[in-house]
Amino acid sequence: MKLGYACINMSMPSKFRTCRLRTVEEQGLEKVKEIAVHNLAEVIRVLEWNTAHEIYFFRMSSDLIPFASHSIMTWDWQQDADILALTAEISRLRELHGMRLSMHPGQYTIINSPRVDVVEKAIAELTYHQQLLDLVGGTDMILHIGGAYGDKKTASERFIQEYNGLSDDTKRLLRLENDDKIYTANDVLEISRATGATVCFDIHHHICNHEQDADAVQIVTDVFKTWKMTPKMHISSGKTGSEDRSHHDFIHLEDFRRLMGLLAGRDADIMFEAKRKEQSVLKLREEL
Repeated sequence: MKLGYACINMSMPSKFRTCRLRTVEEQGLEKVKEIAVHNLAEVIRVLEWNTAHEIYFFRMSSDLIPFASHSIMTWDWQQDADILALTAEISRLRELHGMRLSMHPGQYTIINSPRVDVVEKAIAELTYHQQLLDLVGGTDMILHIGGAYGDKKTASERFIQEYNGLSDDTKRLLRLENDDKIYTANDVLEISRATGATVCFDIHHHICNHEQDADAVQIVTDVFKTWKMTPKMHISSGKTGSEDRSHHDFIHLEDFRRLMGLLAGRDADIMFEAKRKEQSVLKLREEL
């Protein structure tokens, strides 16, 4: 079992960069490359820190290549020699230390939107994530189902239609996650049965959003059946209580043990979604 964290390291601390669209318009795509090179080099620093502290699971930020899916991007970054050298080094470290790398496209990556332009932008964003994950040997791209738009059944059907039209390369990495407001784990499993998609179970989202008669043991069993490799799951603790959607700084030991009970001895890699990032992993390991 690998325990991991998302995007930034607070102990180093990591120093990722981004920029505004106006900066790109004024300074050109050379500025995007400068930031991308810096960010990928920073990923290498984070992974080296992680291995020194025996953390072998990491979610890379979506913003490593600024504006990668934007129409302004005419730089062929995935063919650039400097980018390829850095991503090759990330892949080397991953393979050498048996790491798992993932990404989680942002909240506006919505393929079940009734707006064509929103869906087109979402697909472009998924393509960027897939390209970067393939370069570094990553295995997981996490996606929520999206909105209900007043009719969850129709919105789910729209998701299924759009999902089926995605490229095989994107679908190979995509994992669908239950959310804390709209789509329960059972909703996602139903979509999975219609698409063949892999499901990433988030236990905190399940606690916040589930059917009255939901059987968590059966849900986790069904989630395992969707995977062809070690499953990836998410955990967080509510800031003020178990049903608080806001995340706590750390993962409470009792919440982790609850998830372990549902796993019932089965192996899974667990992504900690806690505000204190790597410190939450170190603290929980100490407590265990």
